[in-house]
Amino acid sequence: MRVSVVIPVFNRAKLVVRAIDSVLAQSVKACEIIVVDDGSKDETPQVLKAYGDRIIVLEQENRGVSAARNRGIKEARGEWIALLDSDDVWHEEKLAQQIAYHEAHPHLYWSHTLEKWIRDGKEVRQRTLHAKDEGRCFRENLSFCKIAPSTVMIDRLLFEKYGLFDEALPVCEDYDLWLRFLKAEPIGLVKTVLTTKFAGHPQLTTSGYLLDRYRIESLLKHIEDAVVREEIRKKVEILERGARKHQNVQIQAFCA
Repeated sequence: MRVSVVIPVFNRAKLVVRAIDSVLAQSVKACEIIVVDDGSKDETPQVLKAYGDRIIVLEQENRGVSAARNRGIKEARGEWIALLDSDDVWHEEKLAQQIAYHEAHPHLYWSHTLEKWIRDGKEVRQRTLHAKDEGRCFRENLSFCKIAPSTVMIDRLLFEKYGLFDEALPVCEDYDLWLRFLKAEPIGLVKTVLTTKFAGHPQLTTSGYLLDRYRIESLLKHIEDAVVREEIRKKVEILERGARKHQNVQIQAFCA
């Protein structure tokens, strides 16, 4: 099974080293590691150059994480795509266990793994509502995205059937794509912690209620579903309350 790893990066010279090194340390090697530099202005280009031919570096003007991921997916040669964010890391057996999982479950075209969360150097306890789903779980993922990009491995056929990340979305682009996949395809779950997600460093942040503005845009693509319409109604109510509280005229107009 040939797996291409795609890592988007923007101004994370120190963090991306940790991510790349975790891929190079895998017990089963990827067929290629593609790092898409999305217009970094720090030392990221120099750091990536130091890896030589161990990685493939694609450079582009800053267009956002969706455009960077899409570029890497399009250029990838593997039949399977594994995503890794530049601030996260894989555990040594991540690829090995996920490949073995798909060999044992050939009817599944994508999967994710359990993950550990670290914030400011301390492990964050995950709540019950963050429990990972498997199988046909479109409705279970409507409220918010429970599938982390750094945990997924995807047969490229899914991108060909359902499209790539929506480059018009500044956030929730993963939620948007996963809903498109989940509407038609079950997802597998490797029930082992194989990914560590880090937070507490400078990054794109959006308040919780504003995230619903972009979730609503994603949900509108599935508005024929009555359960989706109810979820949109709930999110619009939350968004309206937040917009009034923060006197956000633009969001109030969006909800109208």
